[in-house]
Amino acid sequence: MKKKTIFITVAVIAVVAAIVTAVTIAPQKSGAYDQFAQCIKDSGTTFYGAFWCPHCRDQKAEFGKSAKYLPYVECSTSDGQSQNATCNAAGIQGYPTWVFPDHSTTTGVQTLQTLAEKTSCPLPSAQ
Repeated sequence: MKKKTIFITVAVIAVVAAIVTAVTIAPQKSGAYDQFAQCIKDSGTTFYGAFWCPHCRDQKAEFGKSAKYLPYVECSTSDGQSQNATCNAAGIQGYPTWVFPDHSTTTGVQTLQTLAEKTSCPLPSAQ
């Protein structure tokens, strides 16, 4: 009976290991704007925001899964009560603030078209 129990245990471990491996190395689905967001980052643009800012969340939502590629800088201290030194030094006074390669800035949620124009990044076709 012990050999059977050991065999079953080993078999279960092997199955679990196979499942974990398959899930871990399975290709992740890309977002519709991955290349666009990466181009914005590569252009030298910076997106300043705060975790508690609803407009920053709205801006990120425009990019869906691709938001992880944006050149985002968190400006809030962890307690949400003040702004960190990086954003103070950059002169950030509202969120979201975009600083573009030509050093121009805009504050507020920007359309994808505006971001494409300001960064010279091609906007993907309608998804």
